Amino acid sequence: MIKAGHRDRPAAAEVRRGDGGARTIRLTLLFRAYCHLCDEMLAAVAPLAAAHGAAVDVIDVDAPEHAALEAAWGDAVPVLFAGPPAPERELCRFRLDRARLDDALRIRCGGDA
Repeated sequence: MIKAGHRDRPAAAEVRRGDGGARTIRLTLLFRAYCHLCDEMLAAVAPLAAAHGAAVDVIDVDAPEHAALEAAWGDAVPVLFAGPPAPERELCRFRLDRARLDDALRIRCGGDA
C-alpha cells in the first residue's frame, strides 16, 4: 500500500505484525513532485514493497508541514528509509539500491527475497 502525504501519527515501530501474525515493514520515501529521480525510485520500490506486504509512506518534503525534513534531507531527495526518516534507517538516496532494500525487506519481514 502506498500512502502519499504526511504521517498523521509517529511511527512507533518500523516492523509490525500484520493479519495472521506476519511481520510487515513500513518504508518511507522522501519525495518531490517535480523530481524525475523521485518518480523512478517510487516506480521501482512500489512493486518490491507490495511483494513483501510492506507499506510505503511518500512524504513531499516541499509541503510546508515538512520544512524540517526538507532542511535535513532536501539535498538527498529521493531518499528511502526502513521506517521513519533517520540517518540509521537510510537505505538509499537518488537511485534505488536493490540489494539493500531486498535485505531490509527479507530481514524485517522474516522471509526470503
